[in-house]
Amino acid sequence: MNTEIKNTILTTDKDAQYDESAKRLLGQKSILAHILVKTVDEFAGMDPKDVVSYIEGEPFINTVPIETGFTNTVIKNDESRVVGLNSENPELHEGMIRFDIIFYVRMKDGLSQIIINVEAQKDEPQRYGILNRAVFYVSRLISSQKERDFENTEYDDIKRVYSIWVCMNMEENSLSHIHLVKDDLVGYHDWRGKLDLFNIVMIGLAKKLPGQGEQYELHRLLGALFAEGLTAGERLNIIKEEYDIPIEQTIEQEVDVMCNLSQGIKETGIAEGRAEEIIETGYEFGLSEQDILERLQKKLSISLQKAQEYLLMFGKQTV
Repeated sequence: MNTEIKNTILTTDKDAQYDESAKRLLGQKSILAHILVKTVDEFAGMDPKDVVSYIEGEPFINTVPIETGFTNTVIKNDESRVVGLNSENPELHEGMIRFDIIFYVRMKDGLSQIIINVEAQKDEPQRYGILNRAVFYVSRLISSQKERDFENTEYDDIKRVYSIWVCMNMEENSLSHIHLVKDDLVGYHDWRGKLDLFNIVMIGLAKKLPGQGEQYELHRLLGALFAEGLTAGERLNIIKEEYDIPIEQTIEQEVDVMCNLSQGIKETGIAEGRAEEIIETGYEFGLSEQDILERLQKKLSISLQKAQEYLLMFGKQTV
C-alpha cells in the first residue's frame, strides 16, 4: 500500500465529516436566503427573512446524483404534475458524485420556479478549471428537467437554474455572475427564447474575515461560517447579532462540530509533519524501525500503536 493511499485512509474521515457539516450548515434556509438576496435579481434588496418562505420544502443535501439518468425522479403532487428531485436513499448510488445542495425556489409571482444548486469548495481546484465543472453542473440542472419539469418538446417550460459556488481560502473576496449573452454579428433578429436560463455565480471567500460593510455583507456572513481563526462563539455572535439569524440548535451544533474538526485536522497535520521528519531523520542515521518507534513515542508523547501508524504512513516502502 503506497503512502498516498495510507494517508488518505487515515486522514479522510475528519475531512469528510468537516465537508458534510459545512454542507448542512450552508443548507440552512436562513443562510440560503441571504445567498439568494445577493445573487438572484428578483430577491435583491429583500429582507432575507421574507425570502425564506420562497424556498420550497427542505433542500436536498448531498443526495441528488449528478450522473445522467439519476438526477431526476418522478414525484407526483395533488395536481398530478411532475415536481421535485431525487429524494431516494443515497446508499442506492454509493460512490456517485452528488450535488452539494439543491432546491426549488418559488418566485414572487407565486407561479414560476427556479432551481438553485449551491456548491462548497475548500479552495479552487488546480487539476481542472472550476468554471468547466460549474458549466457541467448547470447543464445537468437544465437537461435533467426533461420529463420532470417539462415534457416532450415543451422547451418554454424549462426553469431557470443557478449553480452558486462558494470557494474558500481565496486571495481576495469576489463575486462573479457568468451567464449567456447575445452578440449580433451580421444583421439583427429578435430570436424568441430566454437568455437567463443559464446562471453560474462564483463567490470567492478570502481566508480572513472581511470587515462590516454592504459590499462584503454576504462574504462576512459566509466568512463567519468558514473563515480561519474564529471560535465557535465568535462565529455564532456574528450570525446572530449582525445578521439577525436565530441560532437554532442545528446551527449551533454544526458550528461546534466544524470548529472542533477544523482544529483536529490542523493538529493532526502538525503531528504528522513532525512524525514524518522524525522517521526520515531516523532512516538517514541508520536507526532500526524499533529505535524509530521509540523516538516517535518519546518525542510526540504517543502510544506504540500510534507510532506504528506513522511508521506505516511515512516509512520506507517495500515491494
